[in-house]
Amino acid sequence: MSEPEIVTIYIDGEAYRAEKGQNVLQVALANKLDIPHLCYHEDLPIEANCRLCLVEHEGKISTSCTLKASEGMKISTKSEELIKMRQENLKLLLASHQKNCPKCQQKLPCPAFGLMQKNGVTSEEYQRKMLDLAIHKMGNAAEFDPNLCVRCGRCVNSCAEIGINFLKIEGTGADAHLAFNKSPGVDCIYCGQCTVHCPVNAVREQSHLEQVESALADQDKVLVVQMAPSVRASVGEEFGQEPGLNMEKKMFTALRKLGFQKIFDVNMGADITTVVEAKELADRLRKKFAGDKSVKPMFTACCPGWVKFVEFYYPDFIPNLTSARSPHIHSGGAYKTWWAEKAGVDPGKIVMVSIMPCTSKKYEAEMEKFSFEFKGQKLKPVDYVLTTREIAALLKKNQIDLPNLEDSEADREGEYSGAAAIYGASGGVMESALRSAAHMLTGEELPKLELEEVRGMKGIKRATVKIGDKEVKVAVVATARNARTVLEEIKHGKETYDYIEFMACPGGCIGGGGQPLTGTRAIIKKRIAGLYSIDDKKKVRRAHENKIVQEFFTYLQDKPLLASKILYTSYSIKNKFE
Repeated sequence: MSEPEIVTIYIDGEAYRAEKGQNVLQVALANKLDIPHLCYHEDLPIEANCRLCLVEHEGKISTSCTLKASEGMKISTKSEELIKMRQENLKLLLASHQKNCPKCQQKLPCPAFGLMQKNGVTSEEYQRKMLDLAIHKMGNAAEFDPNLCVRCGRCVNSCAEIGINFLKIEGTGADAHLAFNKSPGVDCIYCGQCTVHCPVNAVREQSHLEQVESALADQDKVLVVQMAPSVRASVGEEFGQEPGLNMEKKMFTALRKLGFQKIFDVNMGADITTVVEAKELADRLRKKFAGDKSVKPMFTACCPGWVKFVEFYYPDFIPNLTSARSPHIHSGGAYKTWWAEKAGVDPGKIVMVSIMPCTSKKYEAEMEKFSFEFKGQKLKPVDYVLTTREIAALLKKNQIDLPNLEDSEADREGEYSGAAAIYGASGGVMESALRSAAHMLTGEELPKLELEEVRGMKGIKRATVKIGDKEVKVAVVATARNARTVLEEIKHGKETYDYIEFMACPGGCIGGGGQPLTGTRAIIKKRIAGLYSIDDKKKVRRAHENKIVQEFFTYLQDKPLLASKILYTSYSIKNKFE
């Protein structure tokens, strides 16, 4: 592969090196030069819809996202005419934004309002007529407000990129607005990729901030919090830190400052999920190795966006899904039973809050099928879910400066193995389960814990793993588009597998819909490296060796009915909007 041709361009009189053909906005951003923009995202098609990134070249005004770098070109970004044009465009795009934006109303950080302030545009200058269209709810996960939409197309493109095509821009001119695909054969899977690509808060998670703040103020409740693997490697970005930096110990301190009484961890739940799922995988493999040809390849099911995809688009594959619940549902159930009984706490008073990189976890937490009876009370494993963005907003609202806090540890019941940390990366669930399944099948450990073949950002990864003297064929799949490819292969007998991990988002949970808006493929790679670094440094790197998890399963040994209620789940065909 030949090296790219390097050219020199001049931006406001300063010389910068660029690859020939690279767009001027990319060059500016790479050199930390501030050119306003809304619709540009390095992972999505360039459409130049917002008209904010205007620059001047050879006496002409152009959008910098479409202007290609060439040797010696001279660019101006700061002329009075350019600034005025950008301000006018911004007024038109964000008319009535502050009046209708829930973040602005709650004085929470809003990217659109920040852009307005930065470019000298005030709310009094908005004159455009409101569309007055209804907010559309996507399950219990996300929502969009057409009145705030600037028609940049990023949410539509991201939805198309993952292979769903639920969102679209409807209408023309001033009446153009965000809408959804009304075809009965197309439905949202609640992954939230639209929310993590929206620059103006028009598409967003359904907020649980008010409920959590209310619970924190309730002296009669016991507030318990658990943080997902990915959050610790991404939340720092909201405070100017490098992607992938492990902020967990500072987060534990921050969560105590907010008023949470117990700091546990979704990673402990990931270790529970691994043990339950690995046992099911080992049972299926034993039958297959014994010659049972009816054994179906087992699919992971800890991603509710992926599960919704199967239940709506490919219900014939429902029997392939593991019966194991997902990590935060597992640990939520464990903390409201095993820990509550051990600590002498009324489980009905526990408010369990999960901090997740995902919007679909909100949808999952509300599912009636996960509720269970314990000590005469009907309980939900998880009461509220905050995204990474929401917890960052809550910390900022309470003036908690995360990067400068002292480190602290989670409470003992939040201990986890290295296998749990990598759940956030595509391939991590697969790798964690195989580490434990190998032990269950052979009594020995895998000679090499790192399964490089299933790591990385590639949308479909295939590998053959040796367990004892047997070969296990596996695949790791990210996004609905790639899931369709693999499911069609199986359906038509083109490929055979024993075990497949599926995730709805690029890179897995680490690229989830609840993550910071800073996310790009390059940044997601850095976050993934941060998770594998946590695993590398852990003394215990296999889920079945986690002493806390062993204690939990010992508690369940003489409680088979309770175990069946809090460890396993089932699935059903879903209709549109279910």
